[in-house]
Amino acid sequence: MSLTLDLTGQVAVVTGGTRGVGAGIARAFLQAGAEVVVCARRPPDAPVAADGRAARFRPLDLRDPPAVREFFARVAAEHGRLDCLVNNAGGTPYRLLDEASAERHARVVELNLTAPLTASLAAYEVMRGQRHGGSVLMIGSVSGTRPSPGTAAYGAAKAGLDNLARTMAVEWAPAVRVNTVVLGMVRTELAALHYGDAAGLAAVGATVPLGRLAEPAEIGDACVFLASDRARYVSGASLLVHGGGERPAFLDAATVNHPKEP
Repeated sequence: MSLTLDLTGQVAVVTGGTRGVGAGIARAFLQAGAEVVVCARRPPDAPVAADGRAARFRPLDLRDPPAVREFFARVAAEHGRLDCLVNNAGGTPYRLLDEASAERHARVVELNLTAPLTASLAAYEVMRGQRHGGSVLMIGSVSGTRPSPGTAAYGAAKAGLDNLARTMAVEWAPAVRVNTVVLGMVRTELAALHYGDAAGLAAVGATVPLGRLAEPAEIGDACVFLASDRARYVSGASLLVHGGGERPAFLDAATVNHPKEP
């Protein structure tokens, strides 16, 4: 029996779905047959499309709760349902803690933790009244599970997001499933800002056990699985999509040469 991930007839919202990881997630849902709505403060340079179908763009500032509630009510009215919310919007510049005020760090937390909470609550108001319920996906980060120098507020927010998802999964069951996709490093159009030129990308990719950065489409595939009926008993979970994680630094620093078993 083949494994089919068919979301035909379902409606998915991807926040920040106009570029990078978000666009990769939106394309994956389109390829699975879903109707997709992407939102961001600014429109994409080109339509987010796959297999001859395009996502619908709606402008939205996720830090404006009334606008968020109106947005989800509109999606439900126009499409007649809401099956999945992917909380992808977020990010942060590189900034050491003492190089910015607490207020500026708080804005990073607002975007990466409070905004997903706001969107999830608005989506839940739609999903809770549906016979088939729905699914919420948080896009987390390995920055929330390890020290994150230069992105401390972002890492703290992502740690909180994972815990928030686990609590939502308990409070909103059985109508709505809630899971987190924990990302490692991903190759996007902005990757050069973080990792440098092609040589830098290759060098950074070599530190990952699988030998490369993830592609946005691979993140999208994981999201489609968690949104599908194939994951109907998966809730409150954190799926690591990080290529095996990071090689422990002490392995390269140690001077002991361990012989290999024959």
